Formats: sequence, C-alpha cells, structure tokens
Amino acid sequence: MQKSTPGWKALLAIFSLLLTILIWQRGLQESFDRPSVSPKLALNQREMAVLAAPSLPDSLRPVLVGEDPNLELKKTLLQVDGDKIDDRGRLLLAALEVSDEKRRSLLQNNLQDQTFEKLRTNLLKDFDSKGGSQVVIENLELVKNDPLLYRLSCFSIGGDPEICIDSKVSQINALRLLSSQLIPLLATLLGIFLLVWQAWIYFRKKTLPWPEVAALPLSMIDMVILIAGGFVVLGELLSPLISIPFGDLLTREVASPLKEAIKVFLGYVAMTIPPLFILRKQIISLKGIVLSGDWFQWGFGSFPKSLFDAFKAWLMVMPFVLFVSWLTTLFFGDPGGSNPLLEMVLSSRNFLALTVLFITTVFMAPFFEEFIFRGTLLPVLVKGQGRVIGIFISALVFALAHLSVGETPPLFVLGIGLALLRLSSGRLLPCVIMHSLWNGVTFANLLILSG
Repeated sequence: MQKSTPGWKALLAIFSLLLTILIWQRGLQESFDRPSVSPKLALNQREMAVLAAPSLPDSLRPVLVGEDPNLELKKTLLQVDGDKIDDRGRLLLAALEVSDEKRRSLLQNNLQDQTFEKLRTNLLKDFDSKGGSQVVIENLELVKNDPLLYRLSCFSIGGDPEICIDSKVSQINALRLLSSQLIPLLATLLGIFLLVWQAWIYFRKKTLPWPEVAALPLSMIDMVILIAGGFVVLGELLSPLISIPFGDLLTREVASPLKEAIKVFLGYVAMTIPPLFILRKQIISLKGIVLSGDWFQWGFGSFPKSLFDAFKAWLMVMPFVLFVSWLTTLFFGDPGGSNPLLEMVLSSRNFLALTVLFITTVFMAPFFEEFIFRGTLLPVLVKGQGRVIGIFISALVFALAHLSVGETPPLFVLGIGLALLRLSSGRLLPCVIMHSLWNGVTFANLLILSG
C-alpha cells in the first residue's frame, strides 16, 4: 500500500513549482537581451574562408568558400550595425571596397587603436596619391599579426600575391576550415545512414527488447522538490548569491579571463550542491526499503560498449538537432540568448582559462546533469507516467533549465536523444559520454572558429 504524501511536502512542491515557473519565465525573457554568438561565428568563418581560399583545391573551393569569399565577407561585415562595427571591421570593409569615395567615407573618422590609426592614415594617403604603394606595404608590417587585415590591405593598394599572401597562414586556415565544415558534414551523413539502418532493423523486427530501467522508489512529488526546489530555486537562484561573492573574494588577485573562468567553475559547483543534498535526504528517508545493487545503472563495467553506444547515439541525434536549429533560425531568425560560456570560449586566448572552462563544460556539466535528469528524473517519470511522457517531460525540463530561448528547441531534441539512449541501453554511462562528446565537439569547434 502506497504511503500518503505529507501535506507539508505537497505544499513545498507546489511552492517550488510556482517559483520555478517565475524563474524560468524571467530567465527566458532575459535571454532575448543576451547577445548571440551566431553573428560572430559567421564572421569568423567568412574571415577563415578568405584566408584559406588560396590553399584549397579547385574542386573544393566553390563548395567550402563560395565563388567569391571576399564578397561574402563584405556582405557579412555590412550586416553589422554601423554603431557596433569596430575599428578593425571598418578597415576590413575599406580594404574590400573598390570605390575610392566609399573607402574615404569608411575611413574619415580617426580610430582609437594607434596601430589601426597609422594604417588608416597610410591607406588614405595611398588613395589620394597613387604611387606610394610600396611605402604603404612597408607600413603594413604594423598589422602583420593580423593576417586577414594585412592581406586585404595589401591587395587593396595593388600589392603582389607573393607579398600579400602568407602561404603558411593560408594552409593552416584551410585545415581549420576543413575541420569546421567537413567533419560535421561527414558526421551528419553517417548519422543519417545509421538512422536508416536502425529503421530497417526496427521494421524487420530484429531489435532487442529494451532492458528494464531501475528507478529509485521516489514519488513525482519528490521529483518536483528535487528539480524545482533543488535544481532551480536553490541551485539557479539562491546559490549564486553565495558563489558570486565567494568567487570575487577568491579570485581578487587573479587576472581576467582566468578570473571569469574560475568564477564559472565555482558557480557551477555551488549549483550542484542543493539538488544533490536533497536527493541524498530523499534516499535516506526511504525507510523500510532496501536499496541494493546499482540503482542508477552506471554500467562502469562495460565502458567500451558504453563508448560505442554513446558515439553511435551522438551521430544519430546530430541530424535532428541541426535540422531543428535550421528550422528555428528559418522561422524565427536569430533569437539571441546564447550561453555566456560560448562567448567566453570564443573570445578567450588564455590556456588556463580555457582549461577551466573545458573541465566545467565537458566533464562536470555532463556528469551532474545526466545524474539528475537521466539517472534520477527519467526513470521515475517512466515508472509513473510511461516512456513517451517520461521522455518528453525529462527532455523539456532539461532544455528549459538552460534558460535560453534560442537553444531550447535543439536542446529539447538532444534531451530526447539522451533519454532514448538511457532507456535503450539500460545504462547511464553512455549518456554521460554522449553529453560530454556533444559539449566537447562544440567546445573544439568554437576554438577552431576563434582563430
């Protein structure tokens, strides 16, 4: 006979749920005000294409960089609002511009960066009096550490390809471009093939039955308290009130960007404590019930199979996530609200900072989130509500918990894929590996596109 739920627990669950709705509503609304990394990623990819073009085979060049990568870069730069484009962007536009009048218009105002200002002055002199190209080329050494600006400025004043093009830089960017475009494309095609193969096996009725998934003997009320009360209210709302001052105190002698990376790490650690503490209390309260065996079904004893299952599931879910992301952009444009971590990875050049962010995103986040969402929540939902509803709710909660409107649809699809992997494999470790793989590939792609 099932024990009745105490009144205080039901009230706590309702209160936590109402607070969660308010927190998520506000968080999703505020995500519209956060900048999106998509424009910066697009611009970086266009710049990479221009640098890589000379080293690409003729057969691949139209596919990877288009017929005129310079024109595509110019179009991307022109999409940036006039008051948001930086000094470097103005110089790039001026170098790409064929009209002297438009060049002068772009360069009419002084630039704050002294190196850029010297280049602007020299370029204007060259535009006003043809014949001083060699002097300007010599002065381009000021921006030699910026290969794209150097190349475009050099060509704009009539420099020869031997002078303007650094073959080594071009080859490196060709490799970066191939990595950022061909690898995801091949992975997507392989994922589609695996999906077709899996469908063929299913309709041939050769699939094995899914193993039984062990669920902790907790109620739906317990899950509401764990997720809404522990993960959201205490983890996302209250823990920052402690972790932020503590992080400021601990990193007061640390320089940026390592300081911000450490604060992110500490903030995430602080966020995990409340739900883990609540879950521990819930398990301890299960009087009269003997918890034996691997209740979370980690499956550490079959690591090679878990690795294989995770990689296969990652390939199979990728086409769906990319398709949903494309549909979201097609119908709603870029809603913004990218995870701030993406911008930190994209803009950071500090090895220690990137290492801390890598540990947080590729190891900590997958382990904790899979333990909570697919290790605890999903089995209880499936036991009480069935597979379909359990998969749907767990994926939706997983997506909304990231507090980003633009990322909610693809994260929802990813959550469905992780839930299906959990149920079909009967183990939690493949989910952790797949989640870690997803975050790791995203992290690596950001590093490639960051230059």
